[in-house]
Amino acid sequence: MRKTGTKAACLLLSGAIGIGGFGFLPQAEASAASAKSSGTISSKTVPQIIAQVSPSVVGIIGEVPSEYAEEWSDYESSEGEYELAHGSGVIIRSNGWIVTNAHVVDEMENIQVVTSEGKSYKVREVYSDPVSDIALIRINVTGFKPVTFVSSGENTLVGEQVIAIGTPVSLSLRNSATLGIISGLNRAAGAEYRLIQTDATINPGNSGGPLVNMRGEIVGINSMKFAAVDIDNTGFTIPAGTVQYIVNQLFEQGEVIRAGLGLGLEESFSATVGLPSDDPLTVSEVLSDEAVAAGIKEGDVLYSVAGHRITALVDLNELMKTYSPGQTVRVLMQSGGDIVERKVVLTSE
Repeated sequence: MRKTGTKAACLLLSGAIGIGGFGFLPQAEASAASAKSSGTISSKTVPQIIAQVSPSVVGIIGEVPSEYAEEWSDYESSEGEYELAHGSGVIIRSNGWIVTNAHVVDEMENIQVVTSEGKSYKVREVYSDPVSDIALIRINVTGFKPVTFVSSGENTLVGEQVIAIGTPVSLSLRNSATLGIISGLNRAAGAEYRLIQTDATINPGNSGGPLVNMRGEIVGINSMKFAAVDIDNTGFTIPAGTVQYIVNQLFEQGEVIRAGLGLGLEESFSATVGLPSDDPLTVSEVLSDEAVAAGIKEGDVLYSVAGHRITALVDLNELMKTYSPGQTVRVLMQSGGDIVERKVVLTSE
């Protein structure tokens, strides 16, 4: 079974834009204890981390119709009606399930997976969620080593060292690794969900590959970068929590069923350009019978949902990951000059 849609994101974007008890630990032991408690460093070296994770990273190659060639950033060659395109992926289950980007496999035909050993396998199933830019693909082979995602309880920190592994520029360069740090967290960057920013080099073809911390855990799936003159090493990664949220739904339902308010909403100018802002969202359209029944009208202003202040669409999308259609939430709004609280039954989006 295959579910695909339009691309949610292209790889390339243009932008202008220790003391214990009554004594001291020896310095080496204190440093190790501090590193363990912070969760940012392990005793493993960079080569050890790469050796651990790289066998689970694959190249993905296939044909893309020429009509999509200008939208595709990972193409390698052009012949006739099709262009050869490639990206990266990471094995998440031993029975052949692989996570990649939706924009890697959407519109791609005759998809093949190439392992780090150089073996090639035909892709049998594709499940794609363009909104999050996450896709699941499966090859009919077992015995693979799956990766480990960072625990939801672990903190990913700005400045933490990370490694990007993937297939940049050419399939012959598969399982290339680059080293960097976490440059920023909770970036919007034009995506539907918050992203991780990294300065680990991400080139065309790295899409769908993992960003790995120094414990060998997957921090996220590399998705896109800013690319323009005078812009260097500004890449973005889909966080592990979002990846797992999407993957769980794809496994369970074959698609992602999102909860929503049933409203069209507009951000303030400040939020749109990334300025710090407490401005609320404005209702531009009432889309569901449930929202109508709640008394919400076009032009109303949305301040909070379930007690959470909402100042950007990405904030609402992140919050909705914790809800399901049919649940009821309280929203604080301004309507007709009055501050009112409404109860809204969430719809499926």
